[in-house]
Amino acid sequence: MSDLPRKAVTRTAKLATLPLSFAGRATWGLGRRIGGKSAEIVTRELQQRTADQLFKVLGELKGGAMKLGQALSVFESALPEEIAGPYRAALTKLQEAAPPMPTRTVHAVLAERLGEEWRELFLEFEDKPSAAASIGQVHRAVWHDGREVAVKVQYPGAGEALLSDLTQLSRFARLLGPLIPGMDIKPLITELRDRVSEELDYALEAEAQREHAAVFAGDPGVVVPAVVHQGEQVLVTEWMDGVPLAEVISEGTPEQRDRAGQLLARFLFSGPARTGLLHADPHPGNFRLLPPLAGEDDGSGEFRLGVLDFGTVDRLPGGLPDIIGEALRMALEGDAQVVYDRLREEGFVRDAIDLDPDAVLEYLLPIIEPTAVEEFTFTRSWIREQATRIGDPRSPAHQLGKQLNLPPAYLLIHRVTLSTIGVLCQLNATVRLRDELEAWLPGFLPAPEPDPDSALDQAPCRARVPGQALKKDAAEAGAEAES
Repeated sequence: MSDLPRKAVTRTAKLATLPLSFAGRATWGLGRRIGGKSAEIVTRELQQRTADQLFKVLGELKGGAMKLGQALSVFESALPEEIAGPYRAALTKLQEAAPPMPTRTVHAVLAERLGEEWRELFLEFEDKPSAAASIGQVHRAVWHDGREVAVKVQYPGAGEALLSDLTQLSRFARLLGPLIPGMDIKPLITELRDRVSEELDYALEAEAQREHAAVFAGDPGVVVPAVVHQGEQVLVTEWMDGVPLAEVISEGTPEQRDRAGQLLARFLFSGPARTGLLHADPHPGNFRLLPPLAGEDDGSGEFRLGVLDFGTVDRLPGGLPDIIGEALRMALEGDAQVVYDRLREEGFVRDAIDLDPDAVLEYLLPIIEPTAVEEFTFTRSWIREQATRIGDPRSPAHQLGKQLNLPPAYLLIHRVTLSTIGVLCQLNATVRLRDELEAWLPGFLPAPEPDPDSALDQAPCRARVPGQALKKDAAEAGAEAES
């Protein structure tokens, strides 16, 4: 058994079964309707068969195929319920599991990257993987100093497989499009392909995780495991128990859902402000719900959010761009012309296109509804409504949306934000999103009026200053802990 189907011809042949299968199922569905079955029943059966085939292939191939499946999984809440049902179980499988590579391959990688005496680094090492993802799998172990650790081992040939899959999948983007109404799949695949080299580089991942771990050390809500050891194709981090977010989505209590949602929103907006980095892979498999710290549970059930996998990050040295907060604030204030002018300045409206500012504001307001109120309950029905409004070719919103542009610098921010909203809707979480925006999003609060009598007010004031202070304190605390 091969550790990873690496030959391009083999992987291409597997992926080529997807469009053939789609065509075959369409013919099968037509025959069922001619045979007297209702369109609704046939559609549901067709969706079930499509889900089974699609995610069977993606899961087996791992690599870029599985990565696309994980990226799509956070958007299943946007599907109509009669379609979402068959997909949900298949999508969830991709968040936590995939066929493992053989034990002999794992041992060979460890011997090559950690040395022939690699076993001496561990007091215990479990050969059976505890989790598998698109480019590697995780083994539970005990480090030589007694710490429980997670050992992430990269699949041999993962880079070649990722590039091959994503190139091939881009050719099928039109067929995959109906999976997520209102979303163009091809730019998503292109962006994933552009990130391949970064995700394969465990040195970059370790650096990003160390930065997050130092900044969030001692944070009451967010936990990031420390990096223990990093080598090429092998990354060792502290082990983190907890309830996978996928389980909270499927069977969590309302309190767990709301707390997880609030912390997820906080991590999305505070992370860039505090670290200059944006965690760019927010599918549920990368999060855990942890119990309160021992001795600090006051009975309120203040769960914590554990964050994993920093292989894909966006580097934002100044935090999220001010334009996001400024345009959001102006839109909520109803200033259509200012919003339009700012969007045009940033390239969201091309120079050659003229749009009605009021129509642009009308397009935006339903999307930003969660930021207009003190708290908002994210639901599948709400995101489906938005997907239908923007995705229906007959909709004025769809026609306007086609004329807007997404500048390359905002591609990853846009995907991460949409993905996080998708997870919040899966959680059915009630979140005080506005609190997080006021605390962490630059430009969302108006700049205070300068006080000529105060020397402090001579310096620029930005919404992320509190986060930077926290970053400094946490980084100093992390440095003291390491020493």
